[in-house]
Amino acid sequence: MSLLLLIGCSSQKEVVAKSAIFQSVSNDEALLLSKESDNGSCLRCGMDLVKYYKTNHAASLDEKIYQYCSIHCLQDHLYDGVSLKNPQVVDINSLKFIGVDKAYYVVGSNVKGTMSRISKYAFSSKEEAEIFQKKHGGEVMDFYKALEVATKDFKERR
Repeated sequence: MSLLLLIGCSSQKEVVAKSAIFQSVSNDEALLLSKESDNGSCLRCGMDLVKYYKTNHAASLDEKIYQYCSIHCLQDHLYDGVSLKNPQVVDINSLKFIGVDKAYYVVGSNVKGTMSRISKYAFSSKEEAEIFQKKHGGEVMDFYKALEVATKDFKERR
């Protein structure tokens, strides 16, 4: 029984490690847009923006750019009643920020998400999203549908 418990714990650690590796990029690959965060941390939760780069979002408010580790933290800022402008997300293939209106999200894949039980990864083309979906599962949707899923998850946690 102890052996089974150890094997189970090892497998869980490997899954977490692989997810963190998937989400992470090198410091040279990450683009930190926010001048408000000189330490590379999410302004809402403090998580490392480079470590969770592939789920990063950004938006403007009062001529300042805010960068978030996830759609969840973007949603958290929206809960403050602010009107964010020019929302963007990282395309996980090019690692560049794209407008959320041009993004295709794969929601609910088997790749661990950031700040959520339901993963949300963005792509600049529907074809790239479908390739990821075939490999990892999930549903392809636009930003507004992905935000709706994030909002439901957020409400459940509050």
